[in-house]
Amino acid sequence: MAKPVKVFAVDDRVTHDVCGLGRVVSVEEEIAVSVAFNGRTLRVTAPYDQLHKL
Repeated sequence: MAKPVKVFAVDDRVTHDVCGLGRVVSVEEEIAVSVAFNGRTLRVTAPYDQLHKL
């Protein structure tokens, strides 16, 4: 059974298993999201296993 696809929107608050708390700053449709983490921005690609919506 396939995992459900995680969907994020700009301004969603998220947590990353390594980087901690952040906020989504841009979304590339089902490909990647850019997240601001305490002064740095990280591009996280699908399937977003380490990224979780709060």
